[in-house]
Amino acid sequence: MAPNKFNWRLLFPACFKTHNPFPEPKIQVSNQITSQRLSLSDLSNPGSPLSVAVSDLSNSIFNLHVFTLKELQMVTHQFSKSNYLGEGGFGTVYKGFITDKLRPGLMAQPVAVKVLDLDGSQGHREWLAEVIFLGQLKHPHLVNLIGYCCEDEHRLLVYEYMERGNLETQLFKRYTAALPWLTRLKIAAGAAKGLAFLHGEEKPVIYRDFKASNVLLDSDYNAKISDFGLATDGPQGDDTHITTRVMGTEGYAAPEYIMTELLTGRRSVDKNRPCRKQNLVKWARPLLKDHHKLDQIMDPRLEGQYSTEGARKAAALAYQCLSHHCKSRPTMSTVVKTLESLLELNDIPIGPFVFVVPSEGKKTEISEQDKEKESENECHEPKDEHKCEEKDAEMKDKNHNRHQKGYRHRRRIKSFRSRAVYSDTALYKTLGTGLYSPKQ
Repeated sequence: MAPNKFNWRLLFPACFKTHNPFPEPKIQVSNQITSQRLSLSDLSNPGSPLSVAVSDLSNSIFNLHVFTLKELQMVTHQFSKSNYLGEGGFGTVYKGFITDKLRPGLMAQPVAVKVLDLDGSQGHREWLAEVIFLGQLKHPHLVNLIGYCCEDEHRLLVYEYMERGNLETQLFKRYTAALPWLTRLKIAAGAAKGLAFLHGEEKPVIYRDFKASNVLLDSDYNAKISDFGLATDGPQGDDTHITTRVMGTEGYAAPEYIMTELLTGRRSVDKNRPCRKQNLVKWARPLLKDHHKLDQIMDPRLEGQYSTEGARKAAALAYQCLSHHCKSRPTMSTVVKTLESLLELNDIPIGPFVFVVPSEGKKTEISEQDKEKESENECHEPKDEHKCEEKDAEMKDKNHNRHQKGYRHRRRIKSFRSRAVYSDTALYKTLGTGLYSPKQ
């Protein structure tokens, strides 16, 4: 007997053309069914009680707007380059603006429209995961999915617009003063609250792609987790764990990776650094547990403007999360409590506010001189010793040739080194912890 197959036409009728001019009558859905969250496993499991009634659910369980492709082309000005925000594994993201006249109950607001790349690494399954999860899960620290478009092969998602972009841009690509210490803690605590919510659901959600580029920031630096294409259902009932293959971006597997990035100001994986420092966690892990060596890994752009006690506790928390023994790792609720307590610490030096205009010559995150300096005496691991020596030698030759060719312009273009101290600390001293408390 052939297994029962789920009919996607019933759940997302907008994805398919219909020749029936008369709409099908709506069926009242019982509260018993709608009180449960629909998951991906429900759609693939014929024995699930939700899969039996899924034909009755249609879009009634999703508080989402269904847009047409023509409407989204209009709000993004035909996906113009001037509205381009970025792109990832799913596809390209554009900024748009929707009016309150477009849909009943829809307020006028800027939006971010994500367009599936038909030739990319992700597809309908990832698009569906976004709709299933974010269409039902609502939390202050999860990005708000407003609606979607599904026409023929086209798959689009419409989100709330986040003014500050993502954490990756703010932490690694900004040319003004470095992201302040208290702001970093606020972002970490917000992202942790989002994960704690997912883990604490009746049907837990395992996110599986937690990285700086997927943590979005609003105008007040409130963090919101986005991109649920790789998310999956967590263990339920008597199950204590799930087995998954490695997902997402190389170098990211758990929240402590972002915590380590916030402490050091370095990427989790950076191939431009010397061999021993390319994997951030492997390099920093021994130093996280030794508070006497912590200053060796702290982000130098902070220039000492951070709580010493807070940095030690944050490093200890990251080290605890990196434990090889799963029972020794803290829960996300514990992580949230720890990070929130760090925002109460006030042992931060006060510095003046200085505004520095970024130099046009700043186009790389690490100057060539810094790379050359770090390369000296860094490759000591036996397995990769020969490989490291060859790579460092090649880097030195490359830098030497570049030095010869660009000698005349050496004094004209100087690398940007910000010595500015952000006014965040002074504001904190004046306003207290209320500066970072969530709005009531």
